[in-house]
Amino acid sequence: MLPVIKGRVAWIFPEPNFDIDLIVGVSNIKIKDVEVLKSVCMKDYDSSFINKVQPGDLIIGGENFGYGHPHYPAFIALRALGISAVIAESFAPGFYRGETSNGFPLIECPDILNYVARWDVLTLDWEQERINNENSGVSLRCLPIPQKTKDLVKHGGILNYLRANRLSESKS
Repeated sequence: MLPVIKGRVAWIFPEPNFDIDLIVGVSNIKIKDVEVLKSVCMKDYDSSFINKVQPGDLIIGGENFGYGHPHYPAFIALRALGISAVIAESFAPGFYRGETSNGFPLIECPDILNYVARWDVLTLDWEQERINNENSGVSLRCLPIPQKTKDLVKHGGILNYLRANRLSESKS
């Protein structure tokens, strides 16, 4: 079953080609300790971010979100803080492949930046492929979500996806 995606907009990165390493700071991309990554997460944007974010919150991004080298520490920190998905106008291909392979929901929704504000509550309707802004009542059409992406999210990443498919093949 696909996870319910309903949460507050914890942050908006409107700039195109946003480099996700900036979420924890480039000097911290080699850190592996989750607690340290959480403590530096978003410090350069909002020093109290880690105290405001709640499980289920969302990140919004502009065009080609995740541009650059797709290092994982930034999203390890965001997931540990409870971020449940990123909705962006578009994603850098390497970032998209890496994070969806980890089972993390990345949803492309053109014009999302024009219809959300920080702390708005958004809901994703997986079947209708729509983002609903519960504060404004606006409903936006997402780009079609590939079935493979849905499968990876449903299984929690590529390893669980492969295990599930291997088990179903062996039963056939």
